[in-house]
Amino acid sequence: MEFSQNIESKVMRKLLVSLLALVSVFIIGTAGYRILGESHYSWMDCFYMVFLSITTIGFHEVVEMPDYEYGRLFTVFIAITGIAIMGYVLSTVTAFMLEGEFSEARRRRKMEKKIAQLKEHYIVCGVGLVGRNVAQDLEMSGLPSVIIDGDLPTIQHYIEAHPNQLYLHGDATDNDVLMAAGIMRAKGVFAVAHEDSSNLVISLSAKQLKPNARVVARCHDLKNADKTRRAGADEVVSPDFSGGLRIVSAMVRPNVMSFLDEMLKSNSNLRMEEIKIPQEMNNQPLSALYHDNTAAMVLAIQRQNTWQFNPPANQILQEKDVLMVMTTPEGRSRLEVVMQGAV
Repeated sequence: MEFSQNIESKVMRKLLVSLLALVSVFIIGTAGYRILGESHYSWMDCFYMVFLSITTIGFHEVVEMPDYEYGRLFTVFIAITGIAIMGYVLSTVTAFMLEGEFSEARRRRKMEKKIAQLKEHYIVCGVGLVGRNVAQDLEMSGLPSVIIDGDLPTIQHYIEAHPNQLYLHGDATDNDVLMAAGIMRAKGVFAVAHEDSSNLVISLSAKQLKPNARVVARCHDLKNADKTRRAGADEVVSPDFSGGLRIVSAMVRPNVMSFLDEMLKSNSNLRMEEIKIPQEMNNQPLSALYHDNTAAMVLAIQRQNTWQFNPPANQILQEKDVLMVMTTPEGRSRLEVVMQGAV
């Protein structure tokens, strides 16, 4: 975006200078013919003479100068200067159009190359009021993502504030677009388009292409929630319904809501994360996860659909346990390194 804006600004300056030069030629030429014609011709005749000389249309001389040698030399000067300036204007516009097309093609190829290198990323289908918040939270959490939207101005508006965001312009219900976004290597898909019908189709398409990908769909009307689940969505969220619950919580549990809001808004980027215990950590104590990592707090362990809150440090972990952890993106990365046996 910044590169494109720089090109546009540079071209506009060139066009402005060349147009000013062209206007100057018209003014000088009109005044010159008026003087050389000894006021026998009107200002409009003189202006038209300049126009004929520059455009090389080939009509007869409006300001006739068979006896004025200097007048013909003046016409030659006006014609050469005007033609040169008009040629410069046309070449500048043409170069801008070609350069813009080539630049767009280069940016598109570069974007596709970066997307092709992604693994375990997330695909956000729709960058409306909900989708932009989803993409922004993924960015703040340090999780790679690709956004898809059919409205190019909407994408451009988001990219202006998030220049590093990878994106595709297209219909997320199209399998080819999901494939281009790397659905086969993606960890999950957010179906957060504006229409429930679109989110239903996105969920179905994502599950057909990659059955083990997790799909979370937005549902405006709760009566469509079951349909969307049957289409393949692992989780269906209604912002209107969740927003109502949040409003009630803000009334009856204000301190809890204040804490959660501050956690999300904090500069430390605290988040509630879920961590699955790999085979390498089987039969290891929970304290092993705290090795050189003070930016994480395990709040609960889920084991076989049961919860254990505030587990002790000597709690023995088992493969496929799920930890509920309050941590920062850096703390999560450290936990993943520890669990992979790198430390």
